[in-house]
Amino acid sequence: MLDIQVIDDPAAATVALEPVRSRLLAELAAPASAATLAARVGLARQKVNYHLRALEAHGLVQLAEERKWGGLTERLLVATAGSYVVSPSALGPVAADPDREVDRLSANYLIALGARVIREVGDLVRRATAAGKRLATLSVDTEVRFRSAADRAAFSRELTEAIATLVSKYHDESAPGGRAHRLVVVAHPLPQPSEPEEPA
Repeated sequence: MLDIQVIDDPAAATVALEPVRSRLLAELAAPASAATLAARVGLARQKVNYHLRALEAHGLVQLAEERKWGGLTERLLVATAGSYVVSPSALGPVAADPDREVDRLSANYLIALGARVIREVGDLVRRATAAGKRLATLSVDTEVRFRSAADRAAFSRELTEAIATLVSKYHDESAPGGRAHRLVVVAHPLPQPSEPEEPA
């Protein structure tokens, strides 16, 4: 089972996003039969089987085990991943694309960058898995609390200068056997807890 599976097929995305099927995917973190799932989610076994066939047809669940009970065969299915992400490529030409964004300081541009990361890395992981290889990546995730907007602006300038220095030091366009990597650095305010609503 994969930790995360990136769904780039529109039909598979539609199947995974249907509420009952999404619930079944969550229930299939461990192998289970249609009868077991039917009891858990409160649906008829035939209805569960219908949804399971759709999930299996799109590669979202797979056969884990078959058990023989007298003349009957019980199929145990399991989700192909612990969690799923829908790639923007599943949306075709309306998918977010940073090349279409003009304001590089906007939240929309940041979202488009995130969409491109999911699309590109999802494709690279799929290829690496098919080739039996691991994909080398680097991620940095931290928090910084600025005292003021001026400090935030100063931090941005210093970070930009530091990155430019490192890129100029290590970038070699003509290196034989070299491979280009995409470096994306983003920052956004952390979401704040919702304020409790005032009683009416």
